[in-house]
Amino acid sequence: QVQLVESGGGLVQAGGSLRLSCAASGLIFNGYAMGWFRQAPGKEREFVASISRMGYKSTNADSVTGRSTISRDNAKNTVSLQMNSLKPEDTAVYYCAARWTGVLSTAGTRESEFAFWGQGTQVTVSS
Repeated sequence: QVQLVESGGGLVQAGGSLRLSCAASGLIFNGYAMGWFRQAPGKEREFVASISRMGYKSTNADSVTGRSTISRDNAKNTVSLQMNSLKPEDTAVYYCAARWTGVLSTAGTRESEFAFWGQGTQVTVSS
């Protein structure tokens, strides 16, 4: 079955950086757009970033634009999210998600577009 396993979360001071990774198995990885979402305590899950099947297109939420970069390695079945200049409001559980698509340029921003999800990794940014 499809498995998405996130790693790289942790506790970091404001202004610091983290690199989240997601290892995928049980799927034809280059057939899936990949995304990162996050859920802060007491809030709904929200879109962070996504990347198309071959990495030609990526999309970032306004809240992280300029501070984060999503990338993927189709040879290793992994997708990463590099986050810099972290802020306390970035504190959340970060989820990796996969979306089957036949369109090379499709990335996606809505939860409903992504069929498979990881268990999440906690990111805590202290002020």
